[in-house]
Amino acid sequence: MTQPDQSGLTWRDGNIPVSTRFDDPYFSLNGGLAETRHVFLQGNELPARLRPGFHVAELGFGTGLNLLALAQIADVPLRFTSFEAFPMTRAELERAHDAFPELAPLAQELRAGWHLPHFRVGQVEAEVIRGDARSLLPGWQGQADAWFLDGFSPARNPELWGEDLMAEVARHTQPNGSFATYTAAGHVRRALAAAGFQVERTPGFAGKRHMSRGRLPSV
Repeated sequence: MTQPDQSGLTWRDGNIPVSTRFDDPYFSLNGGLAETRHVFLQGNELPARLRPGFHVAELGFGTGLNLLALAQIADVPLRFTSFEAFPMTRAELERAHDAFPELAPLAQELRAGWHLPHFRVGQVEAEVIRGDARSLLPGWQGQADAWFLDGFSPARNPELWGEDLMAEVARHTQPNGSFATYTAAGHVRRALAAAGFQVERTPGFAGKRHMSRGRLPSV
């Protein structure tokens, strides 16, 4: 059942947010946390690669589920930067987080710091940069060790998957840095390959045939 909301969201089954702008759910209806672990954590070989100061960057913060899943496995201090054009309110985050009771303590930390430019969730020092990544990422001074590419579906949100933005992702990636994404759309894989990543398709989550992951060679 979908319940209407006044803030650009509808709510399916009570606590699954769906964007009315892009007609796309914020996380998998087949298990959002399991999808995050499969696509973004395993896709970037985490937690095996984690070390103090490891920096994860993200396109599309959404409900913060990826940050929460990362914080759950982090046993060393990490950095996390996400770009989000349409940030949720604290109340909307709380409603969405109700779907993941095992993450409740970390989710409470996220919401407690949501109004701050930087906040801590477990061992992760987080920053959410609010605005369009296409204009903001070129001026970002960071270099990520891993990217979570988690915008809405490329068919519905093409501006977050274009060649210019994927080139900026590569420009802000450490040598041997990685990316992972749920999409295996050909134009996205080609854009990432053109940007310099070695791209591969791997099995997707919950019956989805493929996802994409890759590394940026050191030379």
